[in-house]
Amino acid sequence: MDARTVLLVDGDRDSRFMYGAILEHHGYRVLQADDGEEGFRLACTHRPDLVVVELAVPVRYGHRLTALLRQDPCTAEIPVLVVSAWARAADRELAKHDGCSAYLAKPCTPRRVLREVRRFIGSSGPPSVRWYGAPAGADRRAPC
Repeated sequence: MDARTVLLVDGDRDSRFMYGAILEHHGYRVLQADDGEEGFRLACTHRPDLVVVELAVPVRYGHRLTALLRQDPCTAEIPVLVVSAWARAADRELAKHDGCSAYLAKPCTPRRVLREVRRFIGSSGPPSVRWYGAPAGADRRAPC
């Protein structure tokens, strides 16, 4: 079974690293974009199973990105999970209007994001353990 793919779109490298690490650990394939333009391009090219977006992402704000994803027939059905520091009721309503599937306010633990990802696209295989010092490409898997 191929790994389920999650696209993380967030201008904050630390957030991408933190959420990406737990998703990869749990068997997901993770694509990353640091701005909305790149996020839209990756979504159209790779058609991920889920897009996780920060509304304050550079170039195309997350609201605009979500609207564009909904308008494109190739990406219209991909669920969009907003994980954002913009936590006002107006931001949530606009995100809902734009077609986001769920909304989590930062700070948000990686485990909470993992639960939402699983809710939308299921699990993606057993957790992996990367063995440091192993040859490149040697990714042994071990149950947690």
